[in-house]
Parts: sequence; structure tokens; C-alpha cells
Amino acid sequence: MGRQAHINFRGIVHILGIILMLEGVFMSTCIIISLIYGEPERPFLISTTILILFGLLCWKLTDSHRSKSFGIRESFIIVSLAWFLLSLFGTLPYLISRSIPGFTNALFESVSGFTTTGASILNDIESLPYGILFWRSLTHWIGGMGIVVLAVALLPFLKIEGVMLFNNESSGIMQEKLSPRIGSVAKRLWIIYAGLTLAETLLLWAGDMNLFDAVCHSFGTIATGGFSTRNSSIAGYSPYAQYVISVFMILSGINFTMHYFGLKRQFRKVFQNEELKYYLLIIAVFTVVIATELISHYHAHYEEAFRRALFQVSSIITATGFATDDYMLWPNLSLFLIFLLMFVGASAGSTGGGIKVIRHVFLFKKIKASFKQIIHGTAVIPIKINNQPVDSRIVHNVLSFIAIYLSTFIVGSLLLIAVGVDFHTSIGGVISCMGGIGPGLAEVGPVGNYAAIPIFGKDVLMIMMMLGRLELFSIFVIFTPQFWRN
Repeated sequence: MGRQAHINFRGIVHILGIILMLEGVFMSTCIIISLIYGEPERPFLISTTILILFGLLCWKLTDSHRSKSFGIRESFIIVSLAWFLLSLFGTLPYLISRSIPGFTNALFESVSGFTTTGASILNDIESLPYGILFWRSLTHWIGGMGIVVLAVALLPFLKIEGVMLFNNESSGIMQEKLSPRIGSVAKRLWIIYAGLTLAETLLLWAGDMNLFDAVCHSFGTIATGGFSTRNSSIAGYSPYAQYVISVFMILSGINFTMHYFGLKRQFRKVFQNEELKYYLLIIAVFTVVIATELISHYHAHYEEAFRRALFQVSSIITATGFATDDYMLWPNLSLFLIFLLMFVGASAGSTGGGIKVIRHVFLFKKIKASFKQIIHGTAVIPIKINNQPVDSRIVHNVLSFIAIYLSTFIVGSLLLIAVGVDFHTSIGGVISCMGGIGPGLAEVGPVGNYAAIPIFGKDVLMIMMMLGRLELFSIFVIFTPQFWRN
């Protein structure tokens, strides 16, 4: 029996206090929106006050116990608890304003927002106050890059080192080294993130969207979230707006280090990136196949078929979840390809969800190497990414992740089926929530929502959202006995 590990719980509370205060600062912007549109600001005033006071209390009471560095245990606990607490306190405006009935429904909408899933229980989105609509979209934007990463950017000013937090919050396999200063990296990523948001907002505003809708949809696009201000999502907007959103969904699904290298004019690193090549190739192939089927079956115009296919392929692979079509009505091959894309995911190091393209690249290269191993016997066949050999431990971790991901998907689907949810809705809902996509299949498809799912089913789906957003290991590891031992 190993000794119980020494964990700096007071230091954990200290950092969580900072994160909750940051959430309060973001939430306070909704007070301005409510005032602009002549709505009661009381729900946000009360919610913001509670958040900032509670965060301040956690921060001040543990100020003498903050640590200049955190071990791996503390970082896992902070990241996992941060997303839970963000979602929990994020329900306050919904409950106080009575915009969403019931705690479970409010928590579902909040978890869906912060995990950038975009799954909703709302039947009439357009009836909500502007302040609530803005908060829904803002939860996406906060969760997209991760408020933990924002906290890391500020930690150096508080004389706290945040490298472990950054490593556990940044999703995926970060192949490229940006900077030896993690705080500096976090700031630069947030600048790129904000820059993309501003660029899309201006382009959408130049079209048929008003400024409010442009901002909210930009939040949802860059964070690959998918909450819209309209019941029909993006279907009611012009082809121009649909193309703009398609382009920015694709950009948001790219590893943000590629954006960084592009700005630094290090184009060679961008062009040589294997994951980026496969990511764009998958989008191109799936778009062409689906567009061809739409033309064949519905005699759709070439441009319209291409636009509809490109938008939905981009939306699903990046896990954004915006919709212009009810793909449940598409031909069987197109519908099957959409379902496959739910398992693909965007690039590692992006705001997108899912298994991630790079892991699929690892998987297929491992399969190819295994066949060569059978033919050549004792030959050592290294797996290379970007022409660089990859440590066998990374390959093992990737294969383990995919196996656990698929196992979790099966267990989650069985739990939903067990409480009476039909098969297609169950598998579509679970993979959609795990991948942070939003719309799934059948009753939770692009024209449906999650309102009719039983309470236990919603609880399961919220867990799936959290597991998917934190990429399984960050949460699962906390529940192992070894985690709590030295």
C-alpha cells in the first residue's frame, strides 16, 4: 500500500477562486447587453455578485498557501473542477431569470455551453431575452479556448507558475513548441482567438446579420460551439453568411499553433504539417461526395449542393454543430458519412472536439506498420509524423485513448437505451455530446433538441460532454487509486 499523496488543496482552491472571478468578469458584460435592450439586469447583477464574491473569498482565504508550481495531481484536479464549477455557476442567470425551467435543464444548457457542445433543451430560442442569448454564446467563447488558459496567462502576474495547468487544458497532442514561457503562449493564443472572432464578426455584420447576431454567431463559430440566436440556426441567413461561417469553422478546427506559425510567416511548418493536410483532405472528399449525392437525388443546383455539403461537413468535423439542413432527410450514404465525421473530430490544439484527426493518422500508420511487421518479421518499423519518428509511448497512449473513447461511447449509449431512449437517438446523442458537436441523430438531430431526454439521460450526456471536453484521461485518472498515492 502506497502512502497517501500530499496534494495542495488550498492552492487548488486559490486557483479556482481566480477562475471563478474571471467568469464573473465575463458575465458582467451581460449586464450591459440587458441595459442596451431595456431588459431587467437583475439576474446578471445578482449572478455576477455571487460569482465574484465567492471567487474572491476562495482566493483571499488561501492566498498564503498558493504555490509557485503545481504537480500533475493538482493540475488534473484544477482543470476538472474548473469546468464543473464554471458550468454550475453558469446556471445562475438561467435560474434567476427563469429562462430555463428546472436545475437539470439549466445545468445541461450551461455544461453544453462551456464544453462548446451546443446541445440544447430549448424549444424556442428566439423568445429568450437578449442578455440570456448573449450569455449562452459567451459560455461557448469562454469554453472554446478555455478560461483555464486565460488564467494561466495571468498567473505570472500573481507569481504562480501555470505550466502544468496549460498542458492539461490544451487539448490534444501538441507537436510543436511555441515558446518556453507558457504564460506568453497562452496570451498569444488568446490574441489569435480574439482576432479571428473580430474578423468573423465584421464579415457577418457586413452581410445580412445585425451586430448582435454577428457577435453571438462568431462566438459560436470560433469556439466551435454552435449555439445560435435563431430557432433555424444558420438556415435563415444568406449564402454569403453561410460561406463566411463555413470558412471560419474550418479555420477554428485547425491547430492554433498553425495560425501562430502563419502569423510568424513560418509557412514551411504549416505546409509540412500532416494533420492539417489530412484534415483539409477529409473536408474536401466528404464535401464532394455529399454534394454529388445531393445533386443526383434532389437535382440541386451545383452551387447550392456544394454550399450545403461544405457547411454541414465543416460543422460536424469541427464539432461546431450549426445547421443549414436537416441531414436526417439526406440520402443514406450522405447520412452515414455525417455519422462517420462525428467520430473524426478536428485538429489537436484547436477549439474543435472529437477524437482528433492526428489520432486517426497515428492509428492508420500503426495498422500499416503492423502489416509490414508481419511481412518483414523482426524489422523495426518506426512511426513518423511530419517526418519525425514518434516515441512508442505516444503511439500506445493514442491507441489507448481511441479504445477508451469507443468503450465510453458504447457504455453511454447503453445507459440511454436502458432508460427508454431509442437506439438511433441514443448513439447519435452520446457521440454528439462526447465530440462536442451538438446535433446528433433522430430525435436529437439538427431540427430537434434534447428536451425530451429523461433526467437520468441528460445526466449521462452531461458527463459525456465533460469527458469529451477534457479528453477522458483528465477525469478518469482522478478516480484511480494510484492517483491518490505517492
